[in-house]
Amino acid sequence: MPRKSRLATYSSPLGPLELEVMEFLWASGASSGRDVFSGMNSGRDIALTTVLTVLERLAKKGLVRKEKGASLIAFSPALSKEEFARTVSQDVFKGILGISSSGLLASFVDTLAASDPGELEKLSALIESKKKELEAKK
Repeated sequence: MPRKSRLATYSSPLGPLELEVMEFLWASGASSGRDVFSGMNSGRDIALTTVLTVLERLAKKGLVRKEKGASLIAFSPALSKEEFARTVSQDVFKGILGISSSGLLASFVDTLAASDPGELEKLSALIESKKKELEAKK
């Protein structure tokens, strides 16, 4: 039986519960730990203390801001979902570029074409825009 590639299991820099908490905060904005706990549509049996621990961990990672109020602490996302996705994808791309830039680009275009062919036009326009921007700097 072939071994499963570790890269094949990569899906997110966050654990499942961390991602669920972030999804809640992105949708709801600033929330108390209890609000996050109550509002999560988790199919698992978790405790309030677990959610608070995850929020603290996300704050230490710089992904969540903590704002102390008079009677509670509000947690809010430090980055929008789009900013987070961009940061993560840039980190992944930088790592792969160190291995093979042509392999990364070919894989990216193939994946984009398979998932949403219309996005190829947007990518082409972005590339042309970046080329013009770089030319203007010369």
